[in-house]
Amino acid sequence: MKWRFFIIIFPFVIAYFFLITNLYNIQLNKSDYYLARAAFQLNAAGNLEPNRGNIYFTDKNNNLIQAVLNKNYDMIFAVPKEIQQGSEGPEGLEKLALIVNLSVEEIGKKLNKKNDLYELLVQKAAPEQVKQIQELISRGFKGVYVTKQKLRFYPYNNLASHLLGFVSLAGDSEVSKYGNSQIGRYGVELQFNSVLTGEKGKIDGQNLVLTIDRDIQSQSEEVLKKLISDWKAEGGTVIVQEPSSGKILAMANFPNFDPNNYSGFEIKSFLNPAVQSVYESGSVFKIMTIAAGIDSGKIFPETTYVDKGTVTLNNRTIHNWWNKIYGKATMTEVLENSINTGSVFAEQKIGHETFYQYLTKFGFNELTKINLPGEVKSNIRNLVKGRDIHYATASFGQGISVTPIALINAFSAVANGGVLMKPLILADEKPQMIRRVISPETSKKLTQMMISTVKKNKVADIANYSIAGKSGTAYIPDFKSGGYTDEVINTFVGFAPAISPKFTILIKLDKPVDAPFATVAVGPAFWDLTQFILNYYNIPPDNLAISQ
Repeated sequence: MKWRFFIIIFPFVIAYFFLITNLYNIQLNKSDYYLARAAFQLNAAGNLEPNRGNIYFTDKNNNLIQAVLNKNYDMIFAVPKEIQQGSEGPEGLEKLALIVNLSVEEIGKKLNKKNDLYELLVQKAAPEQVKQIQELISRGFKGVYVTKQKLRFYPYNNLASHLLGFVSLAGDSEVSKYGNSQIGRYGVELQFNSVLTGEKGKIDGQNLVLTIDRDIQSQSEEVLKKLISDWKAEGGTVIVQEPSSGKILAMANFPNFDPNNYSGFEIKSFLNPAVQSVYESGSVFKIMTIAAGIDSGKIFPETTYVDKGTVTLNNRTIHNWWNKIYGKATMTEVLENSINTGSVFAEQKIGHETFYQYLTKFGFNELTKINLPGEVKSNIRNLVKGRDIHYATASFGQGISVTPIALINAFSAVANGGVLMKPLILADEKPQMIRRVISPETSKKLTQMMISTVKKNKVADIANYSIAGKSGTAYIPDFKSGGYTDEVINTFVGFAPAISPKFTILIKLDKPVDAPFATVAVGPAFWDLTQFILNYYNIPPDNLAISQ
């Protein structure tokens, strides 16, 4: 009977022995590893907190397209104490440094920190790196491990990168403050960080649906990329807006960055020029001047004046582009030929105080309050108690500076029958009217003048469609020596179809090489993008509406 008892109990004794041995191994021999892994997860692993909400683009059929999602990445980390206790020597560290793309000195600094339970070596490891680390471990290298962590993934790489922003691991103070190991940096990721992260330990973060149309965004970036390449420019911006609602359909900037690999870019690359920078826009701003003149009843499209080629105010002389003299000209011809002295004439008829009031009504003295971080205001401060010359140059967009988002929003107000809307970035935001800027009658008259301007210059004209637009070429100020440099910024802003506008487009080109003026440089790009959107939405021609 005893031998039967021992046969029954023996397997349990063996199992208990292995259990005790394994427990000893975990608690003593592997204690450093598990302490490190616990610290690693508490500080970095997204699995211990709610899933961050996804971000979606849309298309013309309101389909949702994932622009930002969560993805499991292989991560490589080290337990410094285990490596220090090992016997691999300098040769092993050299191999490790080579795999994780660090120098031996950098690896040494990371692994010799006091009281450091773990050290992150590679946040998003490539398959080849993981394979090499596993081979290194199999050859006896101790203290280096591969684990998985859920991080942000941007499937379209650089597309709309300034608008989306990115996510990075939080510092200790940020974890204690926000309760999350990952924090949004820049763009929508920052603006809606608390919405996307959710409540720690309770619910997942909320998804966001943007007004951005993936197809229009993609085409905008292609047009901008080609434009910059053709003119060897330093950069540029494209914004597409729906004027009736204020929805932003596309927001593209170049240079841009890849939010999947943001660490490879300089910090200045993350700022969004569409909302976080100002510039002197040049002659596109004449639309604001003529709008103020017509709406205040001081001028009409048919109002004439005699251009002598120059205007002298406060001992400074203003010239027309290429020093041209036009003689007798109407206000419509002022826009068609972009006559600087004509804008000065209009501003003088309006009066400084009224002119300033209209610029304020158009939104150039306040934030647009678009739901993106770091927005700056346009700058028209020099008009407060300014001299005649300041108002004169402001009438054609020099001496004052605007943000691209404020400029397109003002043009959209003209397209929207004179009503200024808040620019929207979230699909579920309700359209918000800011104020009426000009009357519907002024909007119609100005639109016809802009249609005539496009037809006169031909570059942005599209057969069978009414296109309203204006170009502008502005010299860049010399902030060191005063005055202006020889470098320029070209802009084209317009809307279509002009009689019942469905979209407004702004294209800005920074420092093109040998670009004569904006109509020639940027006009064709505006034509390309306008043609694409007309076809994309299947918008019928409206030329018959013009002739009636």
